[in-house]
Amino acid sequence: MEEILTKKQEDFFNKLKEEFGKKPLSSFEKIKNLFGYKSKNSIKQYMNILKKNNFIFSEDDNYYINPEYLGGKLAMSKVKAGFASVMDDKIEKRISFDEILNLNSPSTFVFKVSGDSMCDIGIYEGDYVTVKKTSEANIGDVVLAVVDNEFTLKTYKKDSRGYYLKPENKNYPVIRPKISLSIFGVVTGVTRKIS
Repeated sequence: MEEILTKKQEDFFNKLKEEFGKKPLSSFEKIKNLFGYKSKNSIKQYMNILKKNNFIFSEDDNYYINPEYLGGKLAMSKVKAGFASVMDDKIEKRISFDEILNLNSPSTFVFKVSGDSMCDIGIYEGDYVTVKKTSEANIGDVVLAVVDNEFTLKTYKKDSRGYYLKPENKNYPVIRPKISLSIFGVVTGVTRKIS
């Protein structure tokens, strides 16, 4: 970005990202007032440069920030969880967890985890799980299920007695439905905030 935009243009673009994110950008007049510029023409010039260089795009009479410039920066180096290593400074692209986890899909939901019944596979209380809504699951999938009219997050299993739900914590017993068992969705991702 630095090679294409001047420092002032880059600062303006960063303000747009911080203020609007994925939302439609406001009118030039509103942006002028919001950012404290004196002239609406200055806003127009900035927007023309950003559009020309594909930092923003227009759709249905609105301007939007190009999703490629939203989200965190993805470094090409993998982070080792063992011994320390030097990390390259090279940035491959920006990534958005909305895209990775398909959060914009109407069939995708996010739930906050309560309890420790799945801790043995790395799902802890306070984590956020991404769930793709579907009534079908494969044996071994981590699912959000409705068992006897109660939601629960467990691993979907089957044996000679039928389908059941397995907690991933040896301190908890398996759950076999007394009345009914249905699948709300399959877990496709886990997100954790460290601090």
